[in-house]
Amino acid sequence: MLTELNHTNCSSCCSSGNRIFTVIFMVALILAILLGNSVILAVFMATKHFRTPQGYLKTSLAVADLALGILVVPFSVYGEIKMLSINASMADEGYEVLFVGSWHPCYLIGPVFAGCTLVSISTIFLLTIERSIAILKPLHKEVVITRRRTLLLILLSWTASFFLAMIPIISSHGGIVLEYNRCSRMCNYAPAPSSPAHVWQILLLFPAFDFSLLGGTLVINALSLTTIHQYTRRRKLLSGTDQEPLRVSFSDIKAAKTIGALTIAFTASFTPIAVFVVGNVLGYQWCTFSFFAFWMLASNSCCNVIIYSVCDQRFREGARQIFKSLRCLCCRSSLH
Repeated sequence: MLTELNHTNCSSCCSSGNRIFTVIFMVALILAILLGNSVILAVFMATKHFRTPQGYLKTSLAVADLALGILVVPFSVYGEIKMLSINASMADEGYEVLFVGSWHPCYLIGPVFAGCTLVSISTIFLLTIERSIAILKPLHKEVVITRRRTLLLILLSWTASFFLAMIPIISSHGGIVLEYNRCSRMCNYAPAPSSPAHVWQILLLFPAFDFSLLGGTLVINALSLTTIHQYTRRRKLLSGTDQEPLRVSFSDIKAAKTIGALTIAFTASFTPIAVFVVGNVLGYQWCTFSFFAFWMLASNSCCNVIIYSVCDQRFREGARQIFKSLRCLCCRSSLH
């Protein structure tokens, strides 16, 4: 019942005009990912204020997004340009001859995409935990949240995420392979020829793991935001008395709202691909939908800089200083 997506009839999405438009979109996305996350890394590394556990976690998130702009999306651009160079009459055979040799690049690119996606989800979850402690237990924040623990959690997040990304290949014993998919225009997991149908079900591990973390993240965010609302009301009530208000700083409140925005944005971009994976396991073939699902998730890699710029005034100030320094440097270079 289940056929390989790589052999799905997708003539409309594989026309030369559609492919050229796709390449333009991919190149623009690469530039947006590289520029946006480079600004994030520059601000977090150059500004002393961001050298905190929260800053380390956001740096880890930016590195995961940057990896997509350096490896995953450029490889798709290469694949599409390669296919444009193949005669239209060879469209069905093109994907089989796209890469020759004993090793397929998708065995690197595919796990990088899956691993970095899992890193993003787990990092957002850790950011939520860190902010919830700062909001719910402000007096214990400095004791519980340390730089050493944060760095260890970041290392554990990256290790566990890439291990999970390799589980379908390792546990299927050759039943699942990685190949460049003509519909999604990315390296995807696919059933090997003559593999049993139940092998494909291992991919349900991804949406199960991701939605478990995202669900927990949404619940913790809701709890933190509810506490912030209650704190704001109590602060107004105590403003005219001599009682000391709660020890929750304004920066902690703004950070919690920023992380809430990150969670909503990532959940919205990840949900279509989770639906797609479940549909594939059930035997449905959604060629056009697979393209929008995968690239909506990839496009999320350039959104964090927008969220920080809108929600975090100190980030805006840091970014302004970075661009001001670059402008001064360019002016000095032109004078010489």
